[in-house]
Amino acid sequence: MNLVERLAIKALHKVDPERAHSLSLMALRAGVVPLVGDVTSDRLKTKFCGMDMLNPVGLAAGYDKNAQAVAQLSQAGFGFIEVGAITPRPQPGNPKPRLFRLTEDQAVINRFGFNNEGMEAAAARLTRRDRRSPVPVGLNLGANKDSDDRAADFAKVLQTCGPFLDFATVNVSSPNTEKLRDLQGADALRGLLTGVQNVRDGLDKYIPVFLKIAPDLTDEELSEIVDVAMEVKIDAVIATNTTLSREGLKSAHRDEKGGLSGPPLFEKSTRVLAKLSKLSDGHLPLVGVGGIASAEDAYAKIRAGASVVQLYSALAYRGLSLVEDVARGLDELLARDGFDRVSEAVGTGREEWL
Repeated sequence: MNLVERLAIKALHKVDPERAHSLSLMALRAGVVPLVGDVTSDRLKTKFCGMDMLNPVGLAAGYDKNAQAVAQLSQAGFGFIEVGAITPRPQPGNPKPRLFRLTEDQAVINRFGFNNEGMEAAAARLTRRDRRSPVPVGLNLGANKDSDDRAADFAKVLQTCGPFLDFATVNVSSPNTEKLRDLQGADALRGLLTGVQNVRDGLDKYIPVFLKIAPDLTDEELSEIVDVAMEVKIDAVIATNTTLSREGLKSAHRDEKGGLSGPPLFEKSTRVLAKLSKLSDGHLPLVGVGGIASAEDAYAKIRAGASVVQLYSALAYRGLSLVEDVARGLDELLARDGFDRVSEAVGTGREEWL
C-alpha cells in the first residue's frame, strides 16, 4: 500500500461506512484511483468453467452492486469480477445504518438487504461494457424482498441480464433477506436451479451458473447441496457468503445484526470449502471466498479445494493494491512449492481443514 492509498483509506474511515463505500466508487469512476491493469503470469493464468482468466483472484459481489464501475474494476488487477446482487425490481434495502466497520477485527457487518436499482438499470450498463476485456464479468442474482415467487426472480434477472454476462451466481445465502436461506433446502434448491438453468439454456450463448452458499450450514445440509448441485450439473459453488456467527469479536459493533465478513470468517468458510471438496471428491468446481486478506489466505483456499478465489472486505482496510499483492504473492507461493499452474495446487491441503 502506497502513501496516497494509505491516506485515502484513513480519510474514508472518518466518514460513515456506507458513504465511504459510495465515495470509493465515485473515485473509481472519476478516474482518480490508480489502476494496475492486467496482473498475470504463465503460472497464474487459469481456466475455470470454460472462462479464461489472467489470474484466479476475483472480486466478490457486493462492492459494485449496480454494475457502475465494471470498466475500472476490470483494470484493477482482478482475474474476474462479480457485480450485484441485482433483483428484478429496484428496492431500497434495509433501513440505515446497515454497514459497520469492526476495525479491531479488520471485519465488516452488513445488513443491506439487496439494495439495488433493478435488473433493467443493470442490463443497460452491462450492454455498454467492453467485451474485448480479458476479465470475465458475472452477476449475482437476487430476489425481491416482497416477491410472491422468489425462485422465479432469479430466472427473471438472468433472462434480462444474461446476454451481457460471462457467468451468473444464484445467491440464496444472504442473511439479510428474511427466509432467503430457506431456498438452500434440497427440494427448493433443485427447483430454483433448474428454473435458472432453463433460462440459461435459452440464451444465445452458454454461460456458467454458480451457486453461492452460507457458511452456517450443517454437514447434512452441505451433503444435500452437493447432491443437488451434481444432480442438476451446476457449474460451480461459491463458498461462502457472510456468517451470522459472532465468535471471538472485539469491536464495539460486534453485536449488530447482519452478515459478518473479513478475517473472522476465514476458518469457518475454508472448512466448508474443504468439506464440499471432499463430499464431491473434487469433481465440483469451487470458488473460495471469505476472509481473504493476503496471498497466504488465497493459497490456503486453493489448497483446501478452490480453483479460484474472491475477496472484498479486506479492500476496505488494504485498498485496491491488495489485489496485485495477493496475485503476485500467490504466484510466488505456487513457485515455491513446485506448482507450474494453479490447478496443480487445488485440494492439496484439503485434509488439514477436515
